[in-house]
Amino acid sequence: MIPRAQIAALAGAALLAVALPGLLLRPGASIQPKAPRALPPLTASTEPPLAHVFDRPLFAAPAAQGEALPADAPQLTGIVGRLGSDAVALVRTAQGSSRSLAIGDSVDGWRLESLSIDAALFSRGGQQARVPLPAADPDPAAQ
Repeated sequence: MIPRAQIAALAGAALLAVALPGLLLRPGASIQPKAPRALPPLTASTEPPLAHVFDRPLFAAPAAQGEALPADAPQLTGIVGRLGSDAVALVRTAQGSSRSLAIGDSVDGWRLESLSIDAALFSRGGQQARVPLPAADPDPAAQ
């Protein structure tokens, strides 16, 4: 059995469903749609010239920052792994041997502080040296 309150609610909803279309469709109740607002015409923006982008080499070593590397700083030969998690630097020591260094390891008194995609930062005492990856030699077979 359905309670009396639900029967009254259903009857009111049915009455509204029947009466509402009649109220909306009467002749004086027309609703005019709003005119769309006129938008300004689209224009192409002028882009800055990209000549400076094409002038610089794509895979060149970064320009020196005015500081020469100390003579006994390790030579960076490569970076292997994922930066920020397990990357190691491949370095050539002053004696000519090769080693792999994780961040925090030391070689010849230089401590590896950080790695970036193209360089390693070493420190010794108060000195810091940013050692870039060497520029690739041109392939003699390609010439």
